[in-house]
Order: sequence, then structure tokens, then C-alpha cells
Amino acid sequence: MGALALAAASLTACARGADEPKVIRVPADAPTLTAAAERVSPGDVILVAPGRYTESVTIATPDVTLRGEDRGTVVIDGEGLRANGVQVIADGVRVQNLTVVDHTFNGVLVTGMHDANGPHAHNLSGYETLDPEAFPPLERFEISHVTAAGNGLYGLYAFNARHGAIRDSYASGSADSGIYVGQCEQCDVVVEGNVAERNAIGYENANASDSVLVVGNRFSRNRVGMTLLTWYQEAFVPQRGITVAGNLISENAEATSPAHAEGAFGTGVGLAGAQDNVLERNRITANPRAGVLVANTEDVASVGTVLRGNVMDGNGIDVADVSAPRSPSSGTCFEDAPAVRTLPAELAEARCPGGSLPGASVDPALLPSLEVPEGMSFRDVPRPGPLPGWPGVLDELPAPLPTSPARPAVADVPVPPADFLADLAASR
Repeated sequence: MGALALAAASLTACARGADEPKVIRVPADAPTLTAAAERVSPGDVILVAPGRYTESVTIATPDVTLRGEDRGTVVIDGEGLRANGVQVIADGVRVQNLTVVDHTFNGVLVTGMHDANGPHAHNLSGYETLDPEAFPPLERFEISHVTAAGNGLYGLYAFNARHGAIRDSYASGSADSGIYVGQCEQCDVVVEGNVAERNAIGYENANASDSVLVVGNRFSRNRVGMTLLTWYQEAFVPQRGITVAGNLISENAEATSPAHAEGAFGTGVGLAGAQDNVLERNRITANPRAGVLVANTEDVASVGTVLRGNVMDGNGIDVADVSAPRSPSSGTCFEDAPAVRTLPAELAEARCPGGSLPGASVDPALLPSLEVPEGMSFRDVPRPGPLPGWPGVLDELPAPLPTSPARPAVADVPVPPADFLADLAASR
């Protein structure tokens, strides 16, 4: 009996050990990213050796980490053929320390919208008929120290996903936007410490509301620096209630970028049907059309934009309201702001609380006239040089992501210097 009991205890221990988190190395333990993803259990790390991986990998197991050994030399290459590089459709997944290039849609896609046919997002089947109950949002995610270069639509894309962070990453050459957060309520998403350049739009926030924090990023030398907008092709209209603080948003009139957003070319921050958002202590400079451009989306007006302590200079116009008369903005206001140049001129006197009244807008033809360059293919946009890698221990088995990402204290975020994160930018 003693021997049998000992054998049973040994079997139990082996079974328990098999369930413990482990590191799966590619290609040493699994020949491909996909083979590794098919073997993982919750808590595992897929650790990828330097190399060029010509495949698309889907992470469908919760609480998994996909981590490269070297950010610059672990490359997931779409070859201009595959739609997405990394597809995350499970809760609690981390993507760290690697590069994704040359995908026709997205470098990294994190989404709660998926079915037997795979993940869905912009321009893919099922998008127009989203049922939030059928497709509940993905919960908890992290993208960190990832380089997304030359991807056809979006570099780093979080869609129908909440309680996550995109940090310390780089995006260029996207024909829509380098970084995108879309379609979520009570999003609880942090976008921090990133560089987006040479994209059609550096950062885009569509129908992502309530607790998105965009802080300490460099959105420079894109066609448009960043946009906050309502879009009827996504659920949860209107966009509302996020904070944009301590970012450098400058020189957004870049010719070496994909052709898109021609009507807004040269704009730092574009708001379209955006409601109750706060822009504070950003440096918004040298955007030749406008530093901040307020507009409507169809019948959705931009309402309640608070501009607090931003530094604006060298823009074509610092702040302009070009809302259509059928959807006039209101409540745009300045707090703790130096003198700014506005269209209409009386907008500069709109103080918080209260702000502008409906109808305080101008014809877009009054904005500075710019020659819009033709642009180039997303695959031809110049690529970045070496960028800092993930600072942790490569074979570390991390604890599960928390229910909410760490959020910097907005009150402590300063106006960034004019060379903010310049050492991480290729356009320097």
C-alpha cells in the first residue's frame, strides 16, 4: 500500500508540474510561432529567437506572453501577402519585444470580435453587424516594445478590447494610423511612451470612450498627428470622455508617408464628433494647417472640448472650428492657456466652464492652403533604426495582467520638451 500511495503521489506531482507555466522557445521547442501558439497553456511564455518569421500567428489562449529575444531581429514579416502579423483574441495576452512588418492590414491586432472564421475588425466581414453581446470585449492586454513598420492599415490596433496598454512602442508607414484604439466603452486603456511617425495618422481614437488615457507620446511627422472621432461604422456612438496629456504633436505634414487623410493634411489634433475630451499640457507645434481642428461627424457635433495648459506655436492656426452648420460644435474652452490664434477669432476668448456657443465655426476654405504631397506605398516608407528592447528578463514567467493597467497621474505630467523622444524617432 505504501508503494502504491507513493506512486500515486508521484503521478499527482507530475500532473501538477505539467500544468505549471513554462517557456516555449521558437524554434528550439516549436518550429514556428503558430506551432508554439497551439501548444501553450495559460501563463506560458512563447520566447522567439532572432529570425524572420513569414507567418501570421493567432494567440487564442488567455494569459500568454509572446516575447522576442531581440526587438529588432525578431521580425514577423507579412511579405505584402498576409493580413495580420499577430492576432490576439484571448484575454490577458502580452506582446513584447519584436517587430512586425509588411502586412496588408495590421501589424498587431487585439480584438474581442472573432468567430470560427477568425478575428474581425475594419473592412472585414461581420464588422457592420457587430452585436456587443455576441462579441464581448477582450479584457486585459499589453503591447510593449513592439515595432510596427510598413503595415497596410494599422500598426498597433486594439479594437473591442478593454483594460489594456500600448506602451514604449513604435509605429510608422501605416496607411491609416500607426496606433488605433477603437470601439469600446469604459475602455480603461493607456497609450503611453510611444512614437508614431510617417503614418497617414499617428494615433486614432474612434468610438473609444470613458477612461482612455493618451499620455507622453510623440506623434510627429505624420500627415495628421492624431484624431479623436465618432464613426457610424463602429458601435458605441459617440466618442467621448478621454484625456490627452503631455504629448508632443508636431510637424505633421510628412511627405514620406502613405497617401490618406488629404483633407486634414497638416493637422496636429483633429476632433470630429468628439465629446467631452480633455487636451492638457501637450506641445502642439509646427502643424501647418492647424494645431487643433474641431469638426463634426455627419450629425454628431464636437461638444465640450477642454484645452488646458497646452503650448501652441508655429501652427497655421492654433485652434480652428470648421464644424458644419447642421452639426455645430459647442463648449470648446481654454483653461490656463497662453494667447492662441483661432478661427473664428472670438473662439480665443472661450473660457472654461461654458466655452463656445453653437455656430462659432468658419468655412474650412479659410484655413491655410497647403499643397498635399502624393504620398507613397506603405511598403516604401523608410524603416526605423534600432530601438530599445524590453528591459525585463527574457525567460521571465510573469504574473497575469492586472484587472486594470497602471495609469500615470495626469496632474504630474508636464508639457514635453520640443525634442521629446527624439532619440527614438527615425525622422531626426
